[in-house]
Amino acid sequence: MEGLGGTERPVPRGMATYGKLCGWTLARAHARSGDRIAIASYLGNGDSFDKAILQFSEAYAEQNDRDYIELQAAVKSGKITAETGL
Repeated sequence: MEGLGGTERPVPRGMATYGKLCGWTLARAHARSGDRIAIASYLGNGDSFDKAILQFSEAYAEQNDRDYIELQAAVKSGKITAETGL
């Protein structure tokens, strides 16, 4: 497994921290990226956006489940190795 900057192997705990920092940074950037009043005005009072977000979320969750099943199969077959970090 290649590390972030070359051939070093990342430490699982360090990767968890890195992932949390990336998530926090993305969330903050998205939260600050638009004018909330303009966005609310654009979305209006209907429920079309709510329904679209729900549909996207369900599809995303289903894809995530399929990806996890595929990951488990790859680990079980020996195609890849994985550590749980627990």
